[in-house]
Amino acid sequence: MIAGLSTRHTMVRYALAAFIGLAMLGTAQRVSAQAAAPSPAAIQLAKQILDLKHANDIFVPLIRGVVIKARDTFMQTNFMWAKDLSEIANNLQAKFTPRASELVDASARIYASHFTEQELRDLLVFYKSPLGQKVIVEEPKTLDESMGNADTWAENLSLEVIDSMRAEMKKRGHDI
Repeated sequence: MIAGLSTRHTMVRYALAAFIGLAMLGTAQRVSAQAAAPSPAAIQLAKQILDLKHANDIFVPLIRGVVIKARDTFMQTNFMWAKDLSEIANNLQAKFTPRASELVDASARIYASHFTEQELRDLLVFYKSPLGQKVIVEEPKTLDESMGNADTWAENLSLEVIDSMRAEMKKRGHDI
């Protein structure tokens, strides 16, 4: 069961990373249309912050997920191709992994469009401080635990909703 939770939490993290990545790209397009482009200095400061926060580590699994999804799509055509498709997928993952930097660049532009250069400098100082370093280490853990808690909470809520729905349907003469 713990292995299942670990896998589910990993998948939740990947899904969250994909969602954040896509949201950032969509936001980047809207922001660029709405506001003046951030300065190169602001973008550079934001990149430094993202480097400190290991943003690239968040986006690399997104690339793996895209490659695996494509592999699995082709595998549905003929499962006998599994060996070849897995080999190709491994090669493509290695080929496309460096493209995670495109998401880091887009994220830096987003950060730079939401914070002034001075705020970015202050954030950089913070993330280099002992407390900032602790936030960088502990925040992913707290988010992971929060997602696990939210998953358990949602499962319990789902049971309550099902019970309530059954009760209401029974009042209407339907046994489900």
